[in-house]
Amino acid sequence: MEILEISKRFCGPPNSGNGGYVCGLIDNHTDFVSEVTLRKPPPLEVALQLYGKPGESNLMNEEILVAVAKPGVVDVDIPDSVEWEEAKASSKNYIGFQEKHPFPSCFVCGPQRASGDGLNVFAGKVEGRSVYASPWIPDKSLSNDEGTVKNEFLWAAMDCPGAFAIMGKQPKTLVLGRMTAEIEREVPIGETCVVISWKLESEGKKHFCGTAIYNSNHELCGKSKATWIDIGG
Repeated sequence: MEILEISKRFCGPPNSGNGGYVCGLIDNHTDFVSEVTLRKPPPLEVALQLYGKPGESNLMNEEILVAVAKPGVVDVDIPDSVEWEEAKASSKNYIGFQEKHPFPSCFVCGPQRASGDGLNVFAGKVEGRSVYASPWIPDKSLSNDEGTVKNEFLWAAMDCPGAFAIMGKQPKTLVLGRMTAEIEREVPIGETCVVISWKLESEGKKHFCGTAIYNSNHELCGKSKATWIDIGG
């Protein structure tokens, strides 16, 4: 058993952990490509118990099942990257700047978070393409001992952009239900990255998307697919 605790810094909604960050924390303790399903909002500043067994890990809050990780695969076609300047221009179209943001203090996409505190990944529509993009320069506070971005922060960076690709021009209150990610190569702190996202399909209140991180050489660093749930409001 491992004990995981989610700092308030890494919130999504105000009182629960950012979904991608939490999924990445769990993935740190598996020996497979993780498909993580969130069963309950992950609470903040609480000692959570992670129980692992072959092919499965369960995150518990005492008797409450918070999340389950099982082997998965990112079986989606990955679009080409977006140029850095194009990503910067696209980010200006971020709907979270123009409409009421459902979670303005979110660690990943919250416009209330200062640079260096939040990730400030603000994905906006790329002109002439069906993808969304944001520039991202990882802050030193995200570093591991080797000077590269910790796994959980790469997962986090690939979380929220998918929700905004799903929304398009129509704001929705979405929460992450399931995420699978594969990290292809390490990302150095200070690297000029581009995060892209794209919508796949919808089934009622369930929406499916893909996200990816590219480095300054247009090399794929990480890819993910996710399921988001429209909770209204």
